[in-house]
Amino acid sequence: MSDLPQYEYVKLADRIAAEIAAGTLPAGAALPGERAMTEIYSVSIGTVRRAVRELRARGLVATLPAKGTFVVAPSE
Repeated sequence: MSDLPQYEYVKLADRIAAEIAAGTLPAGAALPGERAMTEIYSVSIGTVRRAVRELRARGLVATLPAKGTFVVAPSE
């Protein structure tokens, strides 16, 4: 399935989701700021924003206005 074309924001969301699953980004960890993520992942700010929105839709992160975006504990 990885050979199918994907939007860049989906690729970024999948990459961050993999970091969360691997424990590189544990529950409670803050994601880097949007500008920092553009440099870390070499993508545009629009791609970062859409990826974060995708991660929120997947239930992996929560965003607190003026505080940041944080990894949420898995709901099991």
